[in-house]
Amino acid sequence: MTQFATSWRLCRGRFSDAIKDLNQEQLNWRLHDNTLTLGEAAIHVAGVEVSFISQLTETELDDFNLKLKRAATEGVVNDKPFPFLPAEITPDLVRKALEIGQGMTEPVIDNPSEEILKKELVSALGPVITGEGALARFAFHPGYHQGQAHLIRTAPGFPQ
Repeated sequence: MTQFATSWRLCRGRFSDAIKDLNQEQLNWRLHDNTLTLGEAAIHVAGVEVSFISQLTETELDDFNLKLKRAATEGVVNDKPFPFLPAEITPDLVRKALEIGQGMTEPVIDNPSEEILKKELVSALGPVITGEGALARFAFHPGYHQGQAHLIRTAPGFPQ
């Protein structure tokens, strides 16, 4: 296991734990305009994983995974609408998205080849990065959203 995998598993596990018990109303509650809901954040985390790993491994994606990949950027770092509507963002969909992202990421982050580490891809924010850069981002990305989850869950008005 790589140092990237160790950090990713810790952050990813804490993020997943922070949202796993939420219902649809809680997943879709928005703290304020211009922020992600916890459901959108979860789908975004999985979307970044699908986006980066599919580029690194040159994996073709089905329609659902293409939509999931779009959640890496759409409605997050650009002005496009988020690709999943609130009515779609259910506990089951969030669980499915996170499982897909995890399933694609684990084999690569655990034992990346030199080819994967050196391969170039487009990051969610736009710059071209290497596979090593992608794995470094994985090491903290879910932790960033886990912090948001704590703030949102403890915010006044969060549905109980």
